[in-house]
This record gives sequence, C-alpha cells and structure tokens, in this order.
Amino acid sequence: MITLSNVHKAFGGRPVLQGVDLTLERGTLTFLVGRSGAGKSVLSRCAVGLLHVDRGAIVIDGTEIGASSESALNDLRCRVPYVVQGSALIDWLTLTQNLEVPLTRALRLPRGEARARALRALHDVGLYEQRDSLPQALSAGDRKLLAIARAWALDPKAIFYDEPTTGLDPRAARRVDELIQRQSERGATSIVVSHDLASIRRIAQRVALLESGRIAFAGTTAEFDAAQKDHPAVHRFFHHSES
Repeated sequence: MITLSNVHKAFGGRPVLQGVDLTLERGTLTFLVGRSGAGKSVLSRCAVGLLHVDRGAIVIDGTEIGASSESALNDLRCRVPYVVQGSALIDWLTLTQNLEVPLTRALRLPRGEARARALRALHDVGLYEQRDSLPQALSAGDRKLLAIARAWALDPKAIFYDEPTTGLDPRAARRVDELIQRQSERGATSIVVSHDLASIRRIAQRVALLESGRIAFAGTTAEFDAAQKDHPAVHRFFHHSES
C-alpha cells in the first residue's frame, strides 16, 4: 500500500530524514514511533505530499508522490486522509457541516448524499446526538473524534493519524484507540504517529521506530516489545517513554 525509499528531508540545512526505507502492507495498523523531534510528523506529511522530500521516492496506492500534480495529490488525500494533531476543525460550522465540506467540495457529492455520509460517520464515533452543535462545545477528546469522523466519511483506503491521543485523559485515549482499531478492521491501512506506549500495546499490529533520521526497527508489536532488551534503539525508546 505504501512504500518509502531512501527518503531525505532537511530544513535550513538541518537533516531530519536521512534515508528512510519503509513498506506498509495493505490493511495493516502500524505505529510510527520515536522520541520527540525524531521527524515522525515530518515523515507522514511528506507521505501525503504536504511537504516535498529532498530526495527519495514515496508511492501510495500506486501514486508516486513526487511526480504528482497538486490536483492528483488532492485526489490522493481523499483516498488517504491525514488527521492532524490539532484536529483543524471549522469552529463556525456545526459538526455535520464540518464533515460535509470535504464531501461536497473534494469528492463533489450531492448535498443529500454528503449529509447521509456525514451523519453515518458521526454515529460511528458516538457524536450523532451533537450533530447540530459547534466544535467549541466539545471536549478535547470529542474534537479528536470529530476529526477522525471527517476522515472516515471519505471512505478512505488508508489514514494517517498524527498523535491522536496526545493531551487526552486515559479514558478518552482508549476511546480513540478503539475507533482507530475498528476502522483498521474494516480494511483501511492505518498509520499512527505516536509515542504513547499504552496505545501501542493496546492496538498496534506493527511498529516502525524512527531514530536519527532512519527506520531503526520495523516489526510486529510483540517483536518490538521483546527487542527492548537487546536492540539499542528500541531500548532507548522504551527508557525515554517510561521515564
């Protein structure tokens, strides 16, 4: 589904990604982890064309990101949405209207069909009863759920989630994790940028660890957990997260 080959990215001469190689199989739920500043969010933004790589190739669902026009990238982002950490909601629109905007403007669905999809997605994340409320009336956890619902309404083939549980209390974090897992079980390839050990152990199928601009480890969650004893990069990640 997603292949990154020798991906490099620098800002102001400071290298962030220094030869990332990673393959994500269709339908998997993968956590992209690493310490703060490792470049996890930069890598995911490069993957959907929000940032241009300096060198290397990224192919998602048959689309080569670097060779694509902005129009083609916009089409890709409908199939592979990116749920940003800050949710990026439109505060003067209702919950339903927030979901309708990409459906009518990007997918160009008729308003009736867009509304039906929006309401179905709100029901799926437990926000249907608040469908006519404004986003500022929601808790931090529910704002995350609304952003997830907006991505789900697109019926995506894959989803990138950027730190979806950061700043949430444990109960809200579990709820977000359960929804990510549910969408993965429906067949969407899911990539979760996170450093949340509880979430990793709860729902991750695979883990890719980014350190020093490269993928230092990639494997199953069980392999990742076991590797903390004898894999230096994995050990450093666990020590940093647990302290």
